[in-house]
Amino acid sequence: MSISRRKFIQLSSFASASMMVPHFLKGFSYPSQPLTSKNGKVLIVVQLSGGNDGLNTIIPYRNDIYYSSRPLLAIKRENALSLTDEVGLNPALKTVKQLYDDGHVSIVNGLGYPEPNRSHFRSMDIWQSGSASNEMIVTGWLGRYLDNACSSCDTHNALAIEVDDTLSLAMKGAAKDAIAVRDIERFHTAAANAYFKKLASHSDEHEEQLAGYLYKTLRETTSAAEYLYEQNKVYTNTTQYPDSQIGKRMKTIGSLINSGAETRVYYVSHGSFDTHVNQADRQTRLFEQLDAALAALVDDLKKSNRFDDVLIMTFSEFGRRVAQNASNGTDHGTAGNMFLIGGGIKRAGLYNDIPNLADLDEGDLKYNMDFKQVYATVLDSWLQVDSKSILQKRYKTLGII
Repeated sequence: MSISRRKFIQLSSFASASMMVPHFLKGFSYPSQPLTSKNGKVLIVVQLSGGNDGLNTIIPYRNDIYYSSRPLLAIKRENALSLTDEVGLNPALKTVKQLYDDGHVSIVNGLGYPEPNRSHFRSMDIWQSGSASNEMIVTGWLGRYLDNACSSCDTHNALAIEVDDTLSLAMKGAAKDAIAVRDIERFHTAAANAYFKKLASHSDEHEEQLAGYLYKTLRETTSAAEYLYEQNKVYTNTTQYPDSQIGKRMKTIGSLINSGAETRVYYVSHGSFDTHVNQADRQTRLFEQLDAALAALVDDLKKSNRFDDVLIMTFSEFGRRVAQNASNGTDHGTAGNMFLIGGGIKRAGLYNDIPNLADLDEGDLKYNMDFKQVYATVLDSWLQVDSKSILQKRYKTLGII
């Protein structure tokens, strides 16, 4: 089969669109000797896109500064879900509260980094790459984990999946990328196109670097689609997931985990939490959607006895300012909080105090912990790889898992 480079590039663009990815993302072929076992640990990262307001997530309901700074936005003490004598949880997170009471949640507060950036794009890059604010790193912390964990693999395997149409920086490595797929059945249908399969079968005939790479990528992508489709059929789901976007994505994750897929990292986004205007209604709605999706996922994992093997980690690119603005919202801030949820939590509860509201930096919270300490904890203690080789620095771990 003969095809010009120009024609192949045109066809490749069409193929990538058909497979619901904007570029040719590197796929994987199922290895003969998988890296992980069915009972291997799994990480689910939930990105709260847009900058979630940490102060209305973990509520300091004994703090007068909180109420005077937010006369309309502050959540009343009687409505908050009590965690300690000093703080409570947003009332929309009822499932998270139950998991907290059961010892399955650790909450880390005041997370940030020196010289914080309030741009969505730049701060998200910092969080996703695991860089300092004055560094530009073009790979993600989970992508580098993929490089590290699969350094001896001849082909990509089902190690990391983003349940979306596009791949975030967090999931891009120097040598290996995760794969992005939102709808497994549609992905499989597109990849099963007879023309694409015929095209991929000729990948070994082309020595030219560009054409060879594109052919190889097409072959690996069709292989990935076939593997995910077959794995997705293994498990019969009896749990009712909500019909929200986050609910559907959690259902995909739950099905793949329970099917025994070799995936160790799942990544999903939820939002936008960019609440400059009328924050209360939007944050409540988004938290209710997240909470319902988590309730279904946890129920699903408990039915299959996999809950102890799964760690769910939430993050957002920054928090919001302490004072509300004139539009009943909050503007871009700095430090925020993270939830670590799972059956394997060893140090549950409130890990540390929220930042001091009486000691602000021009109206913003001062961070009290580098977010990369959480990453190091997850890498060292959960995914069991050397965090220093991925984060380029040794960070003190937290003993949560």
